Amino acid sequence: MNAVLQVLAFVVALASLLSLPLHSNVHLLSPNPETGTNTSRILLLTAHPDDECFFFAPTILALGKQTPQPEIYSLCLSTGNAEGLGETRKIELDLSLDVMGIERDKRWVVDHPLLQDNFTMKWEASVIADVIAPYVVDNEITTILTFDTQGISSHPNHYSLPFGASHLVQSLSSAEASRYKAPRVFGLITVPVLPKYLGILSALLARFEIFLETAVSYAVPEWPSPPSSVFTSGFGEYWTATCALREHGSQLLWFRYLYMLFSRYMWVNEWIE
Repeated sequence: MNAVLQVLAFVVALASLLSLPLHSNVHLLSPNPETGTNTSRILLLTAHPDDECFFFAPTILALGKQTPQPEIYSLCLSTGNAEGLGETRKIELDLSLDVMGIERDKRWVVDHPLLQDNFTMKWEASVIADVIAPYVVDNEITTILTFDTQGISSHPNHYSLPFGASHLVQSLSSAEASRYKAPRVFGLITVPVLPKYLGILSALLARFEIFLETAVSYAVPEWPSPPSSVFTSGFGEYWTATCALREHGSQLLWFRYLYMLFSRYMWVNEWIE
């Protein structure tokens, strides 16, 4: 009987720990002070329809609940037409973004001949920069969120994006008399294979690290703050992410369900500038 009670107590404690989202250093995604604005306009830059929920859901869902709430935009640089399903995948992306709460007038899909879904092709940074420039400048984007230089899954389209975003930032920064200040660019950190597939344990470990860093910062005020922003989902956010993912019906092969169960990126996002 005691053993049963101990197990039940452990389950209740675990459920309590994961019932709500928990984040760290969200302020790092704020606009660069040089922009002269306190309004965050955050652009999620992805390569394919379904990237938004496969990898970035913890962050997008968390930002949608922030006070004050930033303006969130989505720009996908291909229709995912590698198997001839581009039009279908565009519709699925719209449905997924509806679930994730990104407004319809703040989302776009690009179909450019040099930016096609291809697992063997790295996209040119200059082409990416040229394509995304009007969306970034016209909407006065302050922060770009995208993949890091490893691309999470080593897909060349993924890891092309940070180079293109950085190319744009360099161009805007060097432009004379530009009225628009270049945005900050953050990459979603790629972790090694084992921690990438720990599933719900990833959320527990990330929360333990947040609690530990908070305790150390209180005990040692001069302790340097970690340079990364961390978002961890609770059960509600995880469920919303799975609902968004299920809108991509054309991509729901059996291993996608394993991904939903075991991927760290369904629970945890870490960002570095």
